Amino acid sequence: MDPWGARVGRCRPAYFLHTMPSFALNSRAAEPRSLPAVALRPLSLAIALMLALTGEAQAQTPVVPAPPAAVPSAPPGALAEVTVSASGLQLGSSDMATPVSVLEGDDLLRRREATLGETLATEPGIQASHFGAGASRPIIRGLDGPRVKLLSDGAEMHDASTVSPDHAVVSEPLLATQIEVLRGPSALLYGGGAVGGVVNVLDGKIPTAIPAKGYEGSAELRANSGAREGAGAFQLTAGEGPWAVHVEGAQRDAGNYRVGRGWAPDGTPQRRVEGSTHRTDTGSLGLSWIGDRGYLGLAYTRQTALYGLPGHGHSPEDCHADGNRLHCGSHAVVDGVDPHAAGTVAVGRPVVDLRSERVDLRGELRDPFAGFSALRLRAGVTDYAHDEIEDGAVSTTFKNKAYDTRIELQHLPIAGWRGLLGLQTSQRKFSAEGAEAYIQPTWTRKTGLFLLEEYRWQDWRFEAALRHDRQAIDAATTGEARRHHGNSASLGAVWQFTPGYALGTSLTRASRLPTAEELYARGLHLATSAIERGNAALGAETSQNIDLSLRKTRGDTTFNVSVFRNRIQNYIYGRTLDALDGLQLLDYRQADATFTGLEGQVRQRLSRHWGVTLWGDVVRARLADGALLPRIPPARAALRLEGQWSAWDGYAEWVQVGRQNRVAALEEPTPAYGLLNLGASYSGQRSAVLGTPWQVYVKAHNLTDRLAFAHTSFIKSAAPLMGRNITVGVKVSF
Repeated sequence: MDPWGARVGRCRPAYFLHTMPSFALNSRAAEPRSLPAVALRPLSLAIALMLALTGEAQAQTPVVPAPPAAVPSAPPGALAEVTVSASGLQLGSSDMATPVSVLEGDDLLRRREATLGETLATEPGIQASHFGAGASRPIIRGLDGPRVKLLSDGAEMHDASTVSPDHAVVSEPLLATQIEVLRGPSALLYGGGAVGGVVNVLDGKIPTAIPAKGYEGSAELRANSGAREGAGAFQLTAGEGPWAVHVEGAQRDAGNYRVGRGWAPDGTPQRRVEGSTHRTDTGSLGLSWIGDRGYLGLAYTRQTALYGLPGHGHSPEDCHADGNRLHCGSHAVVDGVDPHAAGTVAVGRPVVDLRSERVDLRGELRDPFAGFSALRLRAGVTDYAHDEIEDGAVSTTFKNKAYDTRIELQHLPIAGWRGLLGLQTSQRKFSAEGAEAYIQPTWTRKTGLFLLEEYRWQDWRFEAALRHDRQAIDAATTGEARRHHGNSASLGAVWQFTPGYALGTSLTRASRLPTAEELYARGLHLATSAIERGNAALGAETSQNIDLSLRKTRGDTTFNVSVFRNRIQNYIYGRTLDALDGLQLLDYRQADATFTGLEGQVRQRLSRHWGVTLWGDVVRARLADGALLPRIPPARAALRLEGQWSAWDGYAEWVQVGRQNRVAALEEPTPAYGLLNLGASYSGQRSAVLGTPWQVYVKAHNLTDRLAFAHTSFIKSAAPLMGRNITVGVKVSF
């Protein structure tokens, strides 16, 4: 039975958009609500304004490609400057008040893995949650879940990955053109709850300029040995006059992945993780109208995935909470098998069958009216669902139907201050039906207003941000309704005290509002082997963060070092009250917590062709009473030798991950390990006539086949990290 009383078609985004203003939870919710209508009016006004103004511009002047953002070229011996799209003001990486990581070009090609979390896992300060091969989110400075905002070109990704670590992120790294990770004042543009940071994945699904030769694209094929994976992707953009069309697709198919030597989870040596298969298909079609002052485009994206859930146990299915204690009934042993023993799993590994459809609307208008330099629009409708299939039958179905709208207006300098103001709204209907429906259906509405300003004076750049958020969450089953609001503010400064050096600092006070899962979860969650109990009385948590960084971007020696301290008042966490046979009783509570850490990297150019990089990170986290928090990443250090000769590029890297024995109650420590990684690529032209660039690459991960466990994973014992893995690929651009 549909708990909402009116079912929305799973694969019908247009119908969902049409019915959004009339969402209803119960008889009381059927009354007129102002939020959806207010949220849609800015969208309608923005579309009308952009069409009118760009249409007028087209009648007066010829259509030309939109110019790229101007970024100063790097002087000899300096790191290349990169424009950070998520900064809001199109800043260069050296202008940011806090550290920013940007993967693009060959660097992105070398780092890409099957999931977003694994792609970013070797960046300083970033690790991955790791739930087998199909699901992995980035963890930034020890914070994950809803505290790390995931964006697709500035628009929030709407999936179910914040609900549980076994839910995949709806993003395909093979189709990304650039990945940005940032925190600090600009992160407030995307929500005060992003106290860990923001990950922005850029893509080309909506063209912003007409290709110079009328078309451009790329095709890539790759394979690896660790999971016997084959993957391929293509992108093509073509245009003439004011119109441009983009089509792209990617597919990957992988089997159970291989782990390092010496793994014997049940006393018997094993080399592959059962239930770690992974298959994904992604496709997008986009169309844009491009004028001399901007663009307006629409894209449709569909993704399907089928991946296994290793370590998915069923021993505690008849367990329940009796007060603050667990009770699992009798422990009768039948034929020598204890049905409640930890590690007992169902016959046949469970899999997730995921389907996601999204329609994106993006636009930008330069010089929209007097006093303003740009108007930007992001809007989307998402229809997401996945089935958890066990023994050939659907056990649980998760659905997430959402829309979001974001409008930014950038103004011209006023008394030397340049900045932008904006409005962001979203609406999310989430439901879970079946055996593991530990969260009742909820309806979440959010509205945020934000302001970002910068001021430059001599060698200084100052930045300030303000944000106000309001949230309403209604529960369908119990009829509970919770309302929250929060204010966030940030100040930052960058002092370029001498050419090539910059000292940055930021102070942030941010409010994160509780999620529906933290408020209303109640029941058995097998993916995390826990009975979770939400707390409807939870309030907003307040983060007070200070960040200090020093950067050097010129010369033979370059570096970026950052220290931070993040004190979070009323930190929301799951406290373990009891444990039995591998099952935990988690109660969501609030207490003050402190996160402190250090991260950085230094690169030394040895000669024209060789360089060496040292990078590392460490984070410490504990509650005010001294208790440690679970799944905090261990300290890491890495040494990488890089070489470049003519059309060849190569690297050799050793990553040392420390032992994590600073563990929470009832949490197991993980041993230290070291990984040897090698890689090489060759770039050339297919022919002098066609002038088509191509690139062949190979990379070896964990070449010594070391057994390694991710301390950040809920299933680290059941799914170690991948063992020796050789990846080969070829990419052609045209």
